[in-house]
Amino acid sequence: QVQLVESGGGLVQAGGSLRLSCAASGSIFSVNAMGWYRQAPGKQRELVATITSGSTTTYADSVKGRFTISRDNAKNTVYLQMNSLKLEDTAVYYCNAVVKRYSWAPPVNYWGQGTQVTVSS
Repeated sequence: QVQLVESGGGLVQAGGSLRLSCAASGSIFSVNAMGWYRQAPGKQRELVATITSGSTTTYADSVKGRFTISRDNAKNTVYLQMNSLKLEDTAVYYCNAVVKRYSWAPPVNYWGQGTQVTVSS
């Protein structure tokens, strides 16, 4: 079993900041890419940012320059620092991790339960 536990969501005013965290735990051999996705009401889930085990990052155009993804490989934890938040950033944010449970096992995609981020005017 692998669990992804997210924290750090909440209510913030436009222009403010929040930091999300997601820790992977359980039977883990290695964690490959980790990332954050979000889903707003009535919309499809979309990629926010990803980071490889070597710390190569990608960002959605809508968050470039405002959000920063990072990770602590020793803790199997990924972070999302969100600055200059906008109303349109309001969504449920989901953590994602590609995990090998054993050296011989194929990598498997896991998801967190989601954390609500609400940006108010």
